[in-house]
Amino acid sequence: MLIRPAKQSDIPAVLPMVGKICALHETWDAAKYGFLPNPAQRYDGWLGKLVNSDRTVFLVAEDQTKEQIAGFLVATIEREIPIYRLKEYAFIHDLWVESEYRRSGVARQLVMQTIEQFQKMGVEQIRLDTAAKNDAARKLFSECGFRPSVVEMLIELE
Repeated sequence: MLIRPAKQSDIPAVLPMVGKICALHETWDAAKYGFLPNPAQRYDGWLGKLVNSDRTVFLVAEDQTKEQIAGFLVATIEREIPIYRLKEYAFIHDLWVESEYRRSGVARQLVMQTIEQFQKMGVEQIRLDTAAKNDAARKLFSECGFRPSVVEMLIELE
């Protein structure tokens, strides 16, 4: 599996995966993940801007034998509010690996290469959110060195 920076030409292959992430998240918690129609299409322009950004890690996992994208990870550098010592941090927005490639180390490779790239950029911290029901993601990220830091809670008001 080749883990490499995404190119503009990869975006059409990534967008259906974005749709799958959104659909899965919405089944887990529709109140938290209540998407507008066609979330994958809404990602199109955003991903296009990230491809050439020097403050982004946007990676794809390419199965070279089948000449197809097997997964992706997208993360950006964000500014912290000005009350903290840390001025900025990286944030992993999305990680997806197609089902036929799961449990083969692809997600781990994407995460570890992301960590390496942000280290080279001088970023001191990487954050991410996982859905409460996503035990597999928490296990993966924990094995890659992440630790829990907050618990987000939600109440729906009528």
